[in-house]
Amino acid sequence: MKKKIKIKINDKIIKIDDKTKLSDLIKNLNVPLKKVAIELNREIVDKKKLNKINLKINDKIEIVHFIGGG
Repeated sequence: MKKKIKIKINDKIIKIDDKTKLSDLIKNLNVPLKKVAIELNREIVDKKKLNKINLKINDKIEIVHFIGGG
């Protein structure tokens, strides 16, 4: 059985499996990568590195959606 850890996404606490990659979390949340910016612990994440980042206890993730207007 995998260990669960708590992280915060957009101010909501969720439990995920320990050693979950950021790319897997984004995929599971159905986030459209082309239309968002992702921040991990107050730093913008390069989307090319999502599959190299293992999430840890108490990580804080902000997912910001871009909205076009005119």
